[in-house]
Amino acid sequence: MSHHTARAPEATWVARWAGALLCLAVAAIHVVDQGGISATRDPYYIGVAYHVLEIAAVVAAVLLLIGLVRLGWLLAAMVAVGPLLGYILSRGPGLPDYSDDIGNWTEPLGLVSLAVEGVLLLLPYARITRDVDVPAGAHGDDRHVSRDQPAPQRLHARSGRGAEAVLGLHTAAQ
Repeated sequence: MSHHTARAPEATWVARWAGALLCLAVAAIHVVDQGGISATRDPYYIGVAYHVLEIAAVVAAVLLLIGLVRLGWLLAAMVAVGPLLGYILSRGPGLPDYSDDIGNWTEPLGLVSLAVEGVLLLLPYARITRDVDVPAGAHGDDRHVSRDQPAPQRLHARSGRGAEAVLGLHTAAQ
């Protein structure tokens, strides 16, 4: 199996399903906010951004579920960061031709969206740090952990697995 078509190991299914469901939740929230799947927000560029986000969220979910996790997690991160940035800009300084939401920081659907996007953004980070906190020697061997090592090597030394394996980015044994 080539590295381009490598699939993630089965052990990462829970995180991948959670990521996929969160991506779909981001899409659903934005469909509701725009007034339906066929509706478009004004100004035009905001409506287009909503549709692009919704499509990207569905694609990210599919990528995570079929096991193309590198691209899936990257796209999921963009699905989380894009609306977070849009929320801050639209409520803070405003956007060109769009000032309706300036100061509207407590809109309920917006707050739900922020929560979902925040969890989606932190999910891969939480999976990595879960294994980083394993103390040296906890595996019954003499693995040496040095802060001078780059993070992936520290993770591998502490947990016996690299960051790629923790996120499901490492391919299964060939």
